[in-house]
Amino acid sequence: MIKITFPDHSVREFEEGINGLEIAKSLSNSLAKEVLAITVDDELRDLTRPITKDSRIKLHKFDDPEGKHAFWHSSAHLMAEALETIYPGIKFGIGPAIENGFYYDVDPGDGVVISDADLSRVEEKMIELSRQGHPFIRKEVTKKEVLDFFTKKGDEYKTELINELEDGTISTYTSGNFVDLCRGPHLPDTGFIKAIKLLNVAGAYWRGDEKRKQLTRIYGITFPKKSMLDEYLVMLEQAKARDHRKLGKELELFMFSGKVGQGLPMWLPKGAALRERLENFLKKVQKEYGYQMVITPHIGQKELYQTSGHWEKYGKDSFRPILTPQEGEEFLLKPMNCPHHCEIFKNKPRSYKDLPIRYAEFGTVYRYEQSGELHGLTRVRGFTQDDAHIFCRPDQLKEEFIKVIDIILYVFRALEFNDFTAQISLRDPNDKEKYIGTDENWEKAEKAIIEASAEKGLNTTVELGEAAFYGPKLDFMVKDAIGRKWQLGTIQVDYNLPERFELEYTGSDDQKHRPVMIHRAPFGSLERFVAVLIEHTAGKFPLWLTPDQVVILPISEKFHDYSKKVLNILNNSDIRTLIDERSEKIGKKIRDNELKRIPYLLIVGEKEEQTNSVSVRRQGEGDKGSMSIEDFIIYLNKEIKDQLTFN
Repeated sequence: MIKITFPDHSVREFEEGINGLEIAKSLSNSLAKEVLAITVDDELRDLTRPITKDSRIKLHKFDDPEGKHAFWHSSAHLMAEALETIYPGIKFGIGPAIENGFYYDVDPGDGVVISDADLSRVEEKMIELSRQGHPFIRKEVTKKEVLDFFTKKGDEYKTELINELEDGTISTYTSGNFVDLCRGPHLPDTGFIKAIKLLNVAGAYWRGDEKRKQLTRIYGITFPKKSMLDEYLVMLEQAKARDHRKLGKELELFMFSGKVGQGLPMWLPKGAALRERLENFLKKVQKEYGYQMVITPHIGQKELYQTSGHWEKYGKDSFRPILTPQEGEEFLLKPMNCPHHCEIFKNKPRSYKDLPIRYAEFGTVYRYEQSGELHGLTRVRGFTQDDAHIFCRPDQLKEEFIKVIDIILYVFRALEFNDFTAQISLRDPNDKEKYIGTDENWEKAEKAIIEASAEKGLNTTVELGEAAFYGPKLDFMVKDAIGRKWQLGTIQVDYNLPERFELEYTGSDDQKHRPVMIHRAPFGSLERFVAVLIEHTAGKFPLWLTPDQVVILPISEKFHDYSKKVLNILNNSDIRTLIDERSEKIGKKIRDNELKRIPYLLIVGEKEEQTNSVSVRRQGEGDKGSMSIEDFIIYLNKEIKDQLTFN
């Protein structure tokens, strides 16, 4: 008999060799129909794998990320089996589960093209195969066995992957007639997959290398119920309407130019003004919390980033070094602001009485993202971080961390991001070589984050292996208006860069000590934040932020002079206002300007001119009645104040 410990710490005994599906059945038949995967002592596994020793377990349904991962990973295999049936000789790259669904990179062969028009045929074959309920059978194999199998099959992509694996760590999964190199986990059988939709076809270079062959990437999503797929497809339609690339063009916020370069956004006047308002908003908050603004160059010597460790970790994703006329001198477009801020701290001697020191900068950084990964403002090659670095004593760490949480919560409230969780990202205890720094410093940093999050009462999850290479972090995962999750805002504790840069301060004991460093960015990058904000609000920004707050709609040409009078009064009151002087009927003017997402529409005619008033309409709410110009200004300013004032 073995002892199985459940998440509620209850313990039950079972026969050695029992599996997760059998445990679920022993609890309830309905649970057994919903459970998809199992975690055994921190290892995510198939439900059908035997458990041979005392273990802690957690069963996962589709609502759990682990359940979705097993479901969508299995769906990628199901799609691969369908593709192999339809396209004999097709070769396979990788087919992972992703945040929403799955994809598989395939090479259909010379002269064979798989397009969006072919997806319905593949879908039909997937449905046929899923109904056959083929089990996913795991087999642990030797390196030679699996190499021989895929060499005989003629799949050079799989053999390349196998050559990089260690013997004794390799497994395959078989479902129906399809065999794949895979670690798993997978569903018990294909019958769990009830609703299938293949979404689109794209190109993807093998292993992200533009010098390698371009494969066909097929994206899809599946669900255990058709109703869930229907809901997702409705959300996709909403997402298309909210696409920041589409709305950014309509609202004249930003653009890209092939001559300037891929992934390098340019902000148009309205977008630049919106971005400036975001910066000024955060600068005001930061000033209240004692931050000092600094400005650092867009480049730095390669040696700076070798000292920080960024060259080692990000060098392959950076633009190539800039060579100067001076022999041996190399510069980089900066990939991060933190090394520069370390040098500013080091500029003069520091005392324990000086700490904490808080440097903030809207600093532009650069990464050479692969062209196939670029996507509007969410994935670019040059972006501006609302970066700040706090240098403090160890005894100040938790207090400073909590203050940063307060800033992020204020930002979220002001921008109406009300649904979020905080992800505590820790290092992988089984792969410490990926990280720099001592175990002692990591343990102290992780403890501070966990305690601060608990003290603020945050709704948290813990993710092992998601820490930055130099320290643990707290990432804020925001759910937008149509239910999608985005990572916005991050706080990171770092004992390691102060060591690498030999930062120090004189303590009360007259001895030299290392400061602790906190990295924080409430927005993350301005580009990505604006993209998420556009899609969250569908371009209907909060009143304090929106490019045009008011549009004046004269009923006819004879009221243009009065409209200009109202315009001057409002603009002089710092209310962003414009006039629609087109010779159109008032109904059309209202419809057109609502499409421009302008919050307030002021209709003016003979009555308004005689009473020095305006007739007010609110976007999405309709008629608000007549007000004097002065009362409207008070009304508008109160709404803005309410948006920016919280208990």
